[in-house]
Amino acid sequence: MKFGIIQFPGSNCDQDCYHVLADVFCQPVRYIWHKDKTLGDVDCVIVPGGFSYGDYLRAGAIARFSPAMKAIAAHAKAGGLVIGICNGFQILCEAHLLPGALIRNRGLKFICDHVYVRVETIDSPFTNACRRGQVLRIPIAHGEGSYFAEPEVIESLEREDRILVRYCDKNGNVTDAVNPNGSLENIAGICNEGRNVFGLMPHPERASEELLGSEDGRFIFESILRGAAVYQ
Repeated sequence: MKFGIIQFPGSNCDQDCYHVLADVFCQPVRYIWHKDKTLGDVDCVIVPGGFSYGDYLRAGAIARFSPAMKAIAAHAKAGGLVIGICNGFQILCEAHLLPGALIRNRGLKFICDHVYVRVETIDSPFTNACRRGQVLRIPIAHGEGSYFAEPEVIESLEREDRILVRYCDKNGNVTDAVNPNGSLENIAGICNEGRNVFGLMPHPERASEELLGSEDGRFIFESILRGAAVYQ
């Protein structure tokens, strides 16, 4: 499977993603500069974490206008896989490839910590290697990670099983006490109607090797690799 990783001015998790895909999963991967108007021959595009354009205006608001985003939109429309991690999730929402928005954490502070998320559905190219209800330990690092959307959008996400992961405790209990940023319904990751675009606030690339304290992020990448065959 061929991967492309978008690089914006301010991206800081692009190399982490590259390392995991190339060195851990031994997959062909290359960088795609934000000014590129085409993606080339890739199956899955990763919009990585970081601070694209310094998060001026608001996170992802400028990056959405980069030429590469038009190519990503076309890729997604054609059924190609797209995953946005942290700042990438923010960018996908700003580009209207995913509904809703990521706003300031309710504590108004940047959070960098390991959290637990519960897999809500395995019916997606991004969670099919998991078990429904499986708890993953994955780190977060964001200041604007609180997911917000209108009530009708939340209702639609619930009804269509498009909430892929929620913040929980280590036993899988979803409560406000373990919601690190104030996201509505403890939402940590969602997909689009076509189920081929995924936005995730936690960083699976930072939890794909035992040396880093958790390998749970591997389930996301393993799902993508397995889903390439299942969801074609």
